[in-house]
Amino acid sequence: MYHSSIQLDVFPTDVQMRRIDPARNMRRFYRLSVQRDLFGRASLVREWGRIGFQGQMMVETHPDEGKAITALMKLAAVKKRRGYVDLQRSLI
Repeated sequence: MYHSSIQLDVFPTDVQMRRIDPARNMRRFYRLSVQRDLFGRASLVREWGRIGFQGQMMVETHPDEGKAITALMKLAAVKKRRGYVDLQRSLI
């Protein structure tokens, strides 16, 4: 029997969102990704700014990947309430 060591991704580890409102001259992006650092901890990397320009970045360290993904999902929910949409959905 074949045993695969590949785990299916149930929770997102990378989210890309944008908010465009021409009436307010607003064109923003927001990216969230969970990555491992050199010490084995999980880091939540947040990037945001105006589309077409270099944005800002902030890195939060978490003791494990589960807590980093939980933080990612909470931040994504907050951004969706503020009008951001997932980039994958907006392109379809």
